[in-house]
Amino acid sequence: MSSPSSSAAASSSAPAADVASNVASAPREGAALSSPQVVVLDDKDSQASAESPNTDRAGNEAAASSAAPAAAPASEPAPAPAPAPVAAKASTTSAKPKKRATASSSLSSSAKRIQKELAEISLDPPSNCSAGPKGDNLYEWVSTIVGPGDSPYSGGVFFLDIHFPQEYPFKPPKIIFRTRIYHCNINSQGQICLDILKDNWSPALTISKVLLSICSLLTDPNPADPLVHSIAQQLINNRSEHDATAKEWTKRYACC
Repeated sequence: MSSPSSSAAASSSAPAADVASNVASAPREGAALSSPQVVVLDDKDSQASAESPNTDRAGNEAAASSAAPAAAPASEPAPAPAPAPVAAKASTTSAKPKKRATASSSLSSSAKRIQKELAEISLDPPSNCSAGPKGDNLYEWVSTIVGPGDSPYSGGVFFLDIHFPQEYPFKPPKIIFRTRIYHCNINSQGQICLDILKDNWSPALTISKVLLSICSLLTDPNPADPLVHSIAQQLINNRSEHDATAKEWTKRYACC
């Protein structure tokens, strides 16, 4: 049989045990109560992380919109040149080769003609005459004429320069006496007054025929169309005096 004191002690210890159990369970309830707060914090973080892409996108769009005006001037194309000057320049450029082509064809035609005449005069030179190019220049010739035996220029050798224009044979050659000669149709500069070298020129004429005409002029001067009027008057009025002076000049200037 238990004593009253032990019963009282047992009854008094029961409430103490309940209190102890409550105290022991208190932290677990506190932890359970604090867990919703942790969930709320997680929701806020997830909401913040969900909103961050929108914030970053807005920031990127703002940065792109602010950078767009600065990039625009670099992408602007340079102004195109006016079309009219380009067209005019093209037409001018296309016209120049056309002129050069025409000049080249004309030069080739004249060169062929001169080469042909050179071959002819080399094979069959005119009497008392010779002619040929100076060096490699086909358009510059030198010629010699031996004074005809039945003239006051007999025994003399006269040198002449011949220049062929690029338009030859449609324009006459230019012939100059380099040796001084006393003649009414040849002046002190060596220029010759001969109709076939001026108005009566024809493309059918050749340099051989021209040299023959000059030789004939030495034999038969033309005082009616003189370059030196004083010599022409002397020839008409005093032929013997004229011939004596012509012979003297030939000995002085044309004899080797």
